Amino acid sequence: MAKILDANGLSCPAPVLMTRDAVEAGGFEELEVMVDNNGAKENVSRFLESQNFSVSVFPKDAGYRIVARPGEDSPGEESRAGVIEPLVVCGERQKIMVLASTDRMGFGDDGLGKKLMVSFIKTIKEMGEDLWRLVFVNNGVKLTVEESPVIEDLLAYEEEGLHILVCGTCLEHFGLLEAKKAGETTNMLDIVTAMQIADKVIKI
Repeated sequence: MAKILDANGLSCPAPVLMTRDAVEAGGFEELEVMVDNNGAKENVSRFLESQNFSVSVFPKDAGYRIVARPGEDSPGEESRAGVIEPLVVCGERQKIMVLASTDRMGFGDDGLGKKLMVSFIKTIKEMGEDLWRLVFVNNGVKLTVEESPVIEDLLAYEEEGLHILVCGTCLEHFGLLEAKKAGETTNMLDIVTAMQIADKVIKI
């Protein structure tokens, strides 16, 4: 039985996450993934190959059709989920704090930087329960307002229990105190204290 996934129109990392979920669920003899850009083609193919699938890629319309079949060493239906879960450190989970000081990632092209930041925020949930605090300062607070392209993601993270802190001084500087829709307005003391408690701080 074949399972077909339509990832056309989805930006990174959505096609890979969709493929991962399908592999985890199992129940197929062949998996077909439709994508419409070269980056998605490479990322999905690489992921499937890392799970010991035999992968073939065919041009289709303006995109690609990726066909994958389980190899001899690929995980069976009962064990797939255990194989593709992220590595978890034994013992107590880490407390990871992510500090976002900008609404874009990297330097060079601002449009690309904003796309990368949106992708990062949407993917950050892959840290699982290790993600302890998400903190926004400086230009990063613009991601917490109603017009933000990731506001629904942030609200969902809060609903799931993630503690989001947003710098009040920064909101006030940009005139966004009333516009903030996600996170708890906080101060620098709370942010510094969170840094001290965290096992790891990732700065963006």
